[in-house]
Amino acid sequence: MALNPDLKIDEASLITSTLIKKHKAASAEAVDAAELKARAAQLALVLDLAHQAFARQEPAGQIVERLAGRLHEVRREVAPALWQELIPLAQQHRVAAYLKQDPFTRWSFEKPRGYSGDATLLDIYYKHPSADEIVASSSELGREIFAYTSEAASSVAGRERREILAKTVDETAARVENAEVLAIACGHLREAELSKALAERRLKRWIGLDQDPVSVGTVNRDLAGTAVEAVDGSVRGLLRRAYPLGTFDLVYASGLYDYLPLPVGARLLQRAMELVKPDGEFLFANFSDEITTDGYMETFMDWPLILRSAGDMWDIINAAVDKNRVEAEVYYGSNRNIVYGKIRKRVDFAAPAMER
Repeated sequence: MALNPDLKIDEASLITSTLIKKHKAASAEAVDAAELKARAAQLALVLDLAHQAFARQEPAGQIVERLAGRLHEVRREVAPALWQELIPLAQQHRVAAYLKQDPFTRWSFEKPRGYSGDATLLDIYYKHPSADEIVASSSELGREIFAYTSEAASSVAGRERREILAKTVDETAARVENAEVLAIACGHLREAELSKALAERRLKRWIGLDQDPVSVGTVNRDLAGTAVEAVDGSVRGLLRRAYPLGTFDLVYASGLYDYLPLPVGARLLQRAMELVKPDGEFLFANFSDEITTDGYMETFMDWPLILRSAGDMWDIINAAVDKNRVEAEVYYGSNRNIVYGKIRKRVDFAAPAMER
C-alpha cells in the first residue's frame, strides 16, 4: 500500500519536534483578536487563582488538579490555533515558579536531554529508583506537587503501559521458543526489568533501537549479560533500511507514535511489518485524546503530544496494511488514557516492498 514517497522525516530524530509543530500548524485557522483577548483574560484569571492558592499554602495537589482541569477545559473550548497563542502566556505567568518545583514538570520543561519525553522523564513518573535523587532534591512543595502529578491518570497509564509491554514480551516468549524482540525508540527499556522471560533467559535477543546515545548506553550498562542489546538508530534510518536488524517475533513502539503525524506513523508501521516474522506481531501505543492533563502538559511541561482516538489508530493501520492479510485490533488501557494498536502478520502474509 503506497504512501507519499516524498515525505520528509525530521532530520534523524525519533522525537520529531519539527514534525509535530507542522502537524499542529497544518490545520491552523486565523485567530480572532477579540476572542484571543477574551480567552487570555480568562486564562489569566485561572492562573492568578492558582497563584493565590499557592501563596495561601493550600494543599498543592488540589491546586494542581484544579488548574489542570481548567486548562483542559480551555484547550477543548478553543480552536487549536488560538490555544497555541495561549500556551506562552501560561508559561510566562508567575505561577510557573511554583509548578516548576515539581521534578516531573521541571524536567519536562527544561529538557536536559534536549527533547520532550526523554527516558529520564519516564523514569520520574515510573517512580524508578534511578530517579529517586531527582525527586529527593526537589523542594518540599515540589514533592507535594509530584505526589499529584505522578498519580494523575496519564502517569498511571504510563506505568501500566510498561507492564503491558513486559507482558506482551512474555506472551511472545511463551508461544515462540527463542523469541526475538525489537523495541523501537526503546528509551531505558524499563519494561525489561519486569519481564519474566528475560529473567528466565527464554529470549534469543531483545534489541532496543534509540536515537539518544545516553539511553543506548544506559540500557547496555544496566542489562549487560542478558539477551538485551541497545543500538543507535532513528526513524529515518529505519525507514531507509539502514540497519541489518533481521526479523522478529515481536516489534513494538511504545512512546514514539505520540510524536508522529499519520503519514509518518503509517510508513513506520509498514516498515515494522517488514521486520515481523510470519505469525509475529507489531504493537504500538499512543496517549489517548481522552486524557485530561493535556492542557497542563502543553503549557507548564512544554510537552506537546499528538493525541489519538481508537479511530485515529485504525486510520494509521488502514493506511499502512491490507487488513485482509493481517489480524488487527485496537484497545484502550484500563483508564483509557493510552490506546494500543496490535497487528499480527498471518503466516501467509508477504509484505510488498515499500516504495522508496
